[in-house]
Amino acid sequence: MDMNRRHFFRVSGAGLVGSSLVALGFSPATALAEVRQYKLAATKVTRQTCTYCSVGCGLLMHSLGDGLNVKSKLIHIEGDPDHPVNRGTLCPKGAGLLDFVNSPNRLQYPEYRAPGSTEWKRMSWDDALTRITALMKQDRDANFQAKTDDGLTVNRWLTTGMLAASAASNEAGYITYKVARSWGILAFDNQARV
Repeated sequence: MDMNRRHFFRVSGAGLVGSSLVALGFSPATALAEVRQYKLAATKVTRQTCTYCSVGCGLLMHSLGDGLNVKSKLIHIEGDPDHPVNRGTLCPKGAGLLDFVNSPNRLQYPEYRAPGSTEWKRMSWDDALTRITALMKQDRDANFQAKTDDGLTVNRWLTTGMLAASAASNEAGYITYKVARSWGILAFDNQARV
C-alpha cells in the first residue's frame, strides 16, 4: 500500500484522537446505548385476520392519526405473536398487505357498469346491496326447482352459487351455510378451495 506523507498524518492523527478519547473514558458503545423512541409507540393497534387464504393468520395493524384533525392511516402491518395460528409469522402475501391496503388502485366503493357501456360508475353500498338482492330474487323466482319431473321434492336453485369467506369464524361459516341452503343454493363453496 502506497502511503504518502499527507495520508500518514491523517491516519496517525485519527489514531491519536481515538486513543485519547478512550483514555479519557469516552466509549462509543456507552454513548450509543441510549433508549431510542420506538417508531410505533404513538400508533393505534388493531387486531385483524388476514383474508388471503384459509389459514386465517393473525395480524397487528398499526395506524397513525388521532381521528380529529388527521385521517387515520395504516402505516405498519405485522404478524400477531399471540395468535395461535401463525404466532407472529406471515407469508409473502400477508407481509405485503400494507402495499395492498395503501394502493391508489384499491377499489373501495361498489361500482356498476351498465350492459354495453365502457365506463364504471360509483354507487352507494345501499344501492349495490339492493340491486344484488333484487337480481337474486328475480333469478330465484325464475329458476327455482321445487320438484323433479318424477315428482320428487328437491327445492333447489341451480343457477346461482355462493362463495363463503375462508377467514370467517366457525359460527359465521355455519350461519352462511344455513342461509345458502335455506335459499336452495346447491353450488356452495369456500374461498379456501379457490
